[in-house]
Amino acid sequence: MKLASRVQALTPSSTLAITAKAKELKAQGHDIIGLGAGEPDFNTPKHIIDAAYNSMLEGHTKYTPSAGLPKLKEEIAAKLKRDQGINYQMSEIMVGSGAKHVLYTLFQAILDEGDEVIVPIPYWVSYPEQVKLAGGIPVYVEGKEENDFKLTREQLEESITAKTKAIVINSPSNPTGMIYSEEELRTIGEVCLENDVLIVSDEIYEKLLYGGAVHVSIASLSPELKQQTILINGVSKSHSMTGWRIGYAAGEEAIIKAMTNLASHSTSNPTTTAQYGAIAAYSGPQDEVEQMRAAFEERLNIIHQKLVEIPGITCLKPQGAFYLFPNVKKAVELTGYHSVDSFVEALLEEALVAVVPGSGFGADDYIRLSYATSLDQLKTAVERIHKFVNAKMA
Repeated sequence: MKLASRVQALTPSSTLAITAKAKELKAQGHDIIGLGAGEPDFNTPKHIIDAAYNSMLEGHTKYTPSAGLPKLKEEIAAKLKRDQGINYQMSEIMVGSGAKHVLYTLFQAILDEGDEVIVPIPYWVSYPEQVKLAGGIPVYVEGKEENDFKLTREQLEESITAKTKAIVINSPSNPTGMIYSEEELRTIGEVCLENDVLIVSDEIYEKLLYGGAVHVSIASLSPELKQQTILINGVSKSHSMTGWRIGYAAGEEAIIKAMTNLASHSTSNPTTTAQYGAIAAYSGPQDEVEQMRAAFEERLNIIHQKLVEIPGITCLKPQGAFYLFPNVKKAVELTGYHSVDSFVEALLEEALVAVVPGSGFGADDYIRLSYATSLDQLKTAVERIHKFVNAKMA
C-alpha cells in the first residue's frame, strides 16, 4: 500500500536516530556514552510524583477538558504572571501532550497550503517537519555564528514575503543555547508587527540559564506583541518531566480555541495524571529546579573548556539549555573525513561516543552534545573525542 506523500517527505529525527543507534550498540555490550538525547538526567521531583500518584488514588483517572484541567490552566497563568509579567485569561491557554504536540497543533491550526514560516538556522529538528506536515513551507534563514546564531533585522525583513504567516523564535535555543536579548526581541517584534507575522515563541528552556543570563519573553514587551505571539512552554525541561508529556500554548483566544478544537479530535485531552503532576510542578517548591540548573552550569563550565582544547574544534559558550554546539569543520578536515556525518558515525563506532550531527539542525559544520548527563561521563566522553581526533591526525 502506498503511504501518504506527507509522511514520505518527512526527515527522520536525527536526535532519536542517534540515540537508537547508541542504545543498540550498548545492548551489544559496548561502553557507549550517549550525548544525543535532549532530556535532563535528574528524576522528576518527588512532590510531583506524589501528587500524580495521589490523584489516581483519589479517582482522577477520567477525561479532562481538551484544553486541560482548569486548575492547571490557573497555575500556568499564575506562572506566566510571576515569571514573565504577562496576564493571560483561561481562554488564552491550551494544555497539550507536550510542547511538541502543542507546536504541531498550532501549525495545523494556522497554516494553509503554501503558507511560509520563517525558521532560523540552526533549528530544532521538528520545526520544519511540522510546518511541512501542515502544508506550509519552511523558509530557512541562517543565524550566523558571528552573531551568536541569531537573526538580524535585515535578514528578517529580506525573508518576509506576501505568503509569510509566522516566524519561530526559540530562546534559549536548541541546539545552540543562545538567548535573544530584550533589544533583539524588540527589533524582531517591530518587524513582525509591521508585516503582520505571527511570532511562535518557544520558551521551553527558560529556566536553564547560565552566567547571569536573563530570559525575556517577547510576549511581555507590549500588549501588541502579546497579541502577536503564541508562547510555547511546558514542564519537560524545567522540572525534568520529559516523559510526562505536558506542554502548553498561551496567546490569542481565537487561535487557542482552534487548537483546542483540533486537539479534541486527536488526543481528546492531555493525560489526566500528568496534569496533576504539572499542577504540583508549578504550585510547589522550586528548589530542585534551581539545583538542576546549578548542576548543568557546573558541567557546562568544565566541559566547554575541555572541548575547545581539542584540535580543530571551536565552540561559542551557550547561555542556556543544556547543549554545546561546536563547529567541527576543521577537526573533520584534520582527521580526513569527508563530512561531519561520517565523522560522527566514526565517533560512535570507534570512540564509543554518541553525538548528533549538525545536519539535523540545518548546520552541516557542527555537532550537538548534550551535557544532561553526569560530569564523570561528560569528562570521559570529551577525553575520548580528544583521543580520537589526535589519533586520526597522527
